[in-house]
Amino acid sequence: MSKKEAYIEKLQAQLDEWDAEIKKLNAKAAKAQANAKLEYHEQVEKIRLQQQEARAKMDEFRQSSEAAWEDLVAGMERAWDSLGKAVRSAMSRFK
Repeated sequence: MSKKEAYIEKLQAQLDEWDAEIKKLNAKAAKAQANAKLEYHEQVEKIRLQQQEARAKMDEFRQSSEAAWEDLVAGMERAWDSLGKAVRSAMSRFK
């Protein structure tokens, strides 16, 4: 397995973990009172948008050549950090 493939596998595992966290937030939102539901849904929508951006970056990353993928790592790390912070923030906020 190349470094690029291992890195993509790591990123995919993290996306899968965040998907599970988002599903938990949605379940909590379904049980929340009306005013809290709105806040949950707003947070989840923000996270979903960031997740779409991260997936797009990952697709770009997957399609890059072996020689060019390392140049894309910094952008991937920024997208992942941003998404990770958003998920952690929402999870801690709605515990």
